[in-house]
Amino acid sequence: MLIYKILRADEWAALQAQGETAGAPIDVADGYIHFSTAEQVRETASKHFSGVEGLHLLCYETEDLGDQLRWEPSRGGALFPHLYAALPMAGLKWARPLPVGSSGAHVFPDDLA
Repeated sequence: MLIYKILRADEWAALQAQGETAGAPIDVADGYIHFSTAEQVRETASKHFSGVEGLHLLCYETEDLGDQLRWEPSRGGALFPHLYAALPMAGLKWARPLPVGSSGAHVFPDDLA
């Protein structure tokens, strides 16, 4: 199963430079990396990144993240994937810019699965 992580430009640059990262400030504060499924990621972008430019959408395969990935309840009791380890560059399937469209919402790739 594919899951997604949204990073700001500086967070993406740090991941590329260091090969792994503790994530965004919320990830560090909570003690795990927040991921979303394809069904959840648009709401995540709207709720936490509204209007933010320079974002990147990262895609990972759950099987590649091992037993440090756990599914836990969050918004409305929905299960969200949380990684209790550093976010690795290794295993990244792809990363794409996540631009803000003319409507003010982020424009997601057409092939988001």
